Amino acid sequence: MSVAPTTPPTGAVAHTLRDVYARLTGLCEVLSVRVAEPGDAAAPAGVSAAELVKDEAVLDAFVTAESARIHERYGVVPRRDVAASRALHDYAWSVSLLMSGAWYLERRVPRILPEDLRLDLATAEFTVTPGIDLACLADDPVAALPGVLTVPHENALDAELRAAVADHMGPLLDAIGPVTRRRSRALWGMVCDDLVSGVWYLGRTLGREDDGVRAATRLLPGAVAPYPSGADFRHLTTDDGRRHATRTRSGCCMYYTIRPAEACATCPRTCDAERLRRLHG
Repeated sequence: MSVAPTTPPTGAVAHTLRDVYARLTGLCEVLSVRVAEPGDAAAPAGVSAAELVKDEAVLDAFVTAESARIHERYGVVPRRDVAASRALHDYAWSVSLLMSGAWYLERRVPRILPEDLRLDLATAEFTVTPGIDLACLADDPVAALPGVLTVPHENALDAELRAAVADHMGPLLDAIGPVTRRRSRALWGMVCDDLVSGVWYLGRTLGREDDGVRAATRLLPGAVAPYPSGADFRHLTTDDGRRHATRTRSGCCMYYTIRPAEACATCPRTCDAERLRRLHG
């Protein structure tokens, strides 16, 4: 994923967000992020998230591009609903990680507006403009900056993250739902899974998986509208006595339809016996 604003805001909030996105870039190999400095003339490629919602032709191109990538990568032609679900999964995981990464690393929640995010359909790279909407705790050094929303405690900050992700994803779910042939609960289940898995992934990347699991559990301790379920982690113990965190996804990314023998370890179709087998290698 490539991150680069079109016309970078010059305010201190935008500078703060550029910093945290750059930090995420350094930590997460799956995020290919370029954060433009003020005055950078580089124009982002692709379509905006707002266009995906408003223009049916753009949404169709979004799904078609994902179908082509699946065919090129795996040698199969996916069903239209599968391509749409895979595209949505990648989108939800990426945009959620940008917001949850700031929350996890710095206890700050940025709001990424649909018009601030662009996607290059040819490369599947995202471009985000660091905005000026940020929530933080009252004792945060950036709390005094103009426009920053301060909240009184951690639970309120958690709620801000849940709301920021939901506000961004809601319109896209409404638009793409008919193409995925899935109803609202299943789509929000996917967003729930991607929000949780991003925090879990970041914790593992930092060598603090237990902390990542705790953070994701605090963020979604149970079903919190519109998310239909909680993080719901549990542990499996291998023969060598090691405990491994796992969970079962509340939604489905449809990968099993492309590579049935390689279904995700958190797939609802995968039993704990199979998860243990994979842990043993």
